[in-house]
Amino acid sequence: MATTAHTLLVALVSLLVVVGPCHAIRPMPRPTTSLAAQRMATANGITAIYNFGDSLSDTGNLLREGDATGVLKYTTGLPYGSTIGGATGRCSDGYLMIDFLAKDLGLPLLNPYLNKDADLKHGANFAVAGATALDAVALARRGVVVPHTSSSLGVQLEWFKEFMSANNTKSSQEIREKLAQSLVMVGEIGGNDYNYAFQANKPLAGGERNLYNFGRMVTGAVEAMVLVPEVVRSITSAARELLDMGATRLVIPGNFPLGCVPSYLSAANEKDPAAYDSNGCLIGLNLFAQMHNVLLQEQIRELRAAYPAATIAYADYFYAYVQMLRDAGKTGFDKGSVMKACCGTGGGAYNVDMDRMCGAPGTTVCARPDQYLSFDGVHLTQRAYRVMTDLLYHKGFASPAPVEFPR
Repeated sequence: MATTAHTLLVALVSLLVVVGPCHAIRPMPRPTTSLAAQRMATANGITAIYNFGDSLSDTGNLLREGDATGVLKYTTGLPYGSTIGGATGRCSDGYLMIDFLAKDLGLPLLNPYLNKDADLKHGANFAVAGATALDAVALARRGVVVPHTSSSLGVQLEWFKEFMSANNTKSSQEIREKLAQSLVMVGEIGGNDYNYAFQANKPLAGGERNLYNFGRMVTGAVEAMVLVPEVVRSITSAARELLDMGATRLVIPGNFPLGCVPSYLSAANEKDPAAYDSNGCLIGLNLFAQMHNVLLQEQIRELRAAYPAATIAYADYFYAYVQMLRDAGKTGFDKGSVMKACCGTGGGAYNVDMDRMCGAPGTTVCARPDQYLSFDGVHLTQRAYRVMTDLLYHKGFASPAPVEFPR
């Protein structure tokens, strides 16, 4: 019988050929060094940030929903937030990319929308850990159950509209004027739609490599692939609504290289060396992530054509992460721990047990999170998020640049 990796790889490659070209190596972005670009600095007139997404950028909404279950059960308490003095609802040991971006723009940290006592003059964060691009009904039609929050991208968009209307902004023109001075982040979101499809079909009986588990893995892969066009459409439809409301600067991130994520690597437990690339990442899963990214970039090009006056940036999380992974040893990370979770259990190559996630009884936390890329096998450490922010917004991995910083 062909290996799981080979079968999934063939299927994914076939789909990518249909979808469109995808380059294996991303050319290094060209830095903008002109004096004019440097003078554009200081926040480029941005006075607010509005963010939509999931656990990669939630700064406390799930905590306030009180709906943390399953793999997110322990994210609202220590050791999450241990680097910044306590848990805040951020799924990391400390700050996230959205925090560092706000700091770099000279703005306050973005407060969660559900914190009704917070100052939201400089924007609001609508992201909720566990959120999906598609709503629970749409996913249920595909046989995918949403185990956490029901605050999908559509719900977050409604919150945004309510917020804009309720904060002394009575007319659509006033909203347009406010958005003209704002940066709008549409994601990252969509990863959980795929996570839940894979999770529902994960191998049973300790991951034994038998025909039954092989069938479950193939089913999960097929269900996830079927979701891709719908997920991308949901993201770009939300972006279109925001542009119609007056947004002039949008960032739409792509998916991370799933084949480099410790939780996926641990769950796949693939024994065939040919299934891995030179970075130690699973080729098949990375091709799946790129399938999403290729379709998303095609839709973003259509948005740019339809809204030529707006800056619509694609944030290349995939290649920014790959670059960080390749440079890990040179940038102070422990090269031997780049695929391991700082917080988890099980040891081994990945230190991840999806049935006992970070914070659960029996899990341990590394002494130096700043030497790890992954905090809990799913989410990154504060230091990794800082490096990702630099790559995306200071070194050209978000293009065209949504904001120009001095170099």
